[in-house]
Amino acid sequence: MAIEFREVTKAYPDGTVAVDELSLTVEDGTITVLVGPSGCGKTTSLRMVNRMVEPTSGTVLVNGADVRDADPALLRRGIGYVIQHAGLFPHRTVLSNIATVPMLSGWDRRKALARAEELLDTVGLPAELGTRYPAQLSGGQQQRVGVARALAADPPVLLMDEPFSAVDPVVREGLQDELLRLQSQLGKTIVFVTHDIDEAMRLGDRVAVLRVGGKLAQYGTPSEVLRHPVDDFVAGFVGRDRGYRGLSFLSAEDVRVEEVPTVRLGETGLVAAPHWRLAVNDRGEPRGWLAPESGVDGPLAESDLLAGGSLYRRGTPIRGALDAALSSPASLGVVVDDEGRALGVVTASQVLDVIERHPEGVAAT
Repeated sequence: MAIEFREVTKAYPDGTVAVDELSLTVEDGTITVLVGPSGCGKTTSLRMVNRMVEPTSGTVLVNGADVRDADPALLRRGIGYVIQHAGLFPHRTVLSNIATVPMLSGWDRRKALARAEELLDTVGLPAELGTRYPAQLSGGQQQRVGVARALAADPPVLLMDEPFSAVDPVVREGLQDELLRLQSQLGKTIVFVTHDIDEAMRLGDRVAVLRVGGKLAQYGTPSEVLRHPVDDFVAGFVGRDRGYRGLSFLSAEDVRVEEVPTVRLGETGLVAAPHWRLAVNDRGEPRGWLAPESGVDGPLAESDLLAGGSLYRRGTPIRGALDAALSSPASLGVVVDDEGRALGVVTASQVLDVIERHPEGVAAT
């Protein structure tokens, strides 16, 4: 279900123009990210899709129909909406929050709650959280519940207004991963608002960069925006390090994964060795590093280890491999599979060698 903005303007009585003749098309089944500085009209543009804001002029179409011809309440029930801090009802349980829209749409209560239970699993939350209240959840868990609530009635369109900006960076990355996983399964048409250019480049199939005053500066794929910014404003907004961001679009498939000596948590009789050893748990997941010339009296515990840095998941862009190698105390980036099990390691020099062989994959400077 495509979304189209046709010369859409939003002006207020005091003369402020929030959105100025915006024209762009959000293709069916894709994520389009609206990004730009404060005051660029990105949230206003988003809210015009579900008529929470009415345009002054121009037309917003959803699946070819002008949204102004739809009843606002019915329109909103057919469009998922996720905001900062999740916006959950504090006096309702998690399951009741998720079931809100289906019940408003006339679903039987039992059917709506069954759908809510199903969606808890879909967004990666344990079933036991269903009986809790929002205040009993972490910020990241609340945001996942907010996503589940937006998906409850299976809307074809999902609007997301800076949904992850209020959580810490580690949780935020996990939520971004979860959104990409869900999108690969569900194929929704998503409009996502953020002020974070890294988030825009990571999530978007297409990225719309807006100027202050609501003018569209550039609309294209993340790679196009990074490699070919149309003017100094876009170049400045995406940053001088856009060449590094461009690594997000270069595959790491040519980077050779090397074996690494491993030890297991709980293992005994570990004597000093001249090299770094990767510690893993019983599931094969990396837990940290045992430094050279370090031995352990008794069972190996996590307190004996050095933190391992970031992990690189096989099959994802090469930027993650470089991050893993540079953040590791051993200068060895740990490579994991989709289940988080250690496969081996890569070095920064191996990654840089691949980058040098494929300069076309990195954004122009």
